[in-house]
Amino acid sequence: MKELVVLSGKGGTGKTSIVASFAALYDDKVVADCDVDAADLHLVLSPRLTNWKVFHGSKLAIIDQDGCTGCGRCADVCRFDAIVQESDPADPTRTRYFVDPLACEGCGACVIACPADTILLTDAMTGEWTISESRLGPLVHARLGIGQESSGKLVTMVRSQAAVLAKERNVALSLIDGSPGIGCPVIASLTGADLALVVTEPTVSGLHDLERVAGVAKKLGVPVTVTINKHDINPDAAARIEEWCTSSGISVAARIPYDDDVTAAQVNGLSVVEHSDGPAATAIRDVWSSVRETLGL
Repeated sequence: MKELVVLSGKGGTGKTSIVASFAALYDDKVVADCDVDAADLHLVLSPRLTNWKVFHGSKLAIIDQDGCTGCGRCADVCRFDAIVQESDPADPTRTRYFVDPLACEGCGACVIACPADTILLTDAMTGEWTISESRLGPLVHARLGIGQESSGKLVTMVRSQAAVLAKERNVALSLIDGSPGIGCPVIASLTGADLALVVTEPTVSGLHDLERVAGVAKKLGVPVTVTINKHDINPDAAARIEEWCTSSGISVAARIPYDDDVTAAQVNGLSVVEHSDGPAATAIRDVWSSVRETLGL
């Protein structure tokens, strides 16, 4: 099995639209949406949930009110101000302490400090992951909880489940819609992949973001190829991106022109190549041909 990760330096470059089109063009695959902070591949693939799981990515402190003496040691040692103090309605002379679940980092300092041993660290639900059957094949996707961290761990879970599913179904490709940026979710999306396709735009920031993502891939030993989306809206900037790719030894798989059919496809809940045979769809087919040849599929 080969792993292809589609990345971008920021959101909105067309990364997910390209992944959806690849899913439409190639049947022998499992698709994984690793953009767990803002997953949207399901909007195009129309999945039907078959397996739903809770994800525990961190710890949460809980205070046993029956055993709490109200000494306040937990609040004194909490550097995240996650311990909330209030008067006991039943006994105004008694102070009660509670843990704010959105502020708690699960460090365990309060557990150590509590002289009455009434604070416990529990597994916190930080998100959920799902295996679904979509109209374009099996999809593994996830959603990080509001205000939660550990997105890198959740991405790792999504990728590992996609790999298990790919092995079970004996498919040739794990097609991964990676997270934007260069943070932990991107590293978790990218590590160990066979190829990274970086989608960029013809702007100054597009080149800057491309340099950063390509640098991360290089550190992780993952080969990179690039596609420039909407290249014709700023030909000079597109040319500078191509010059940088050439000087860096990175191939440009294809250039995708601006095309209103892309928006029309999204409105209709379709991938671009399903909706149209226009300029963008033709270019995306060229990108897929180049990527497929590189991966030996």
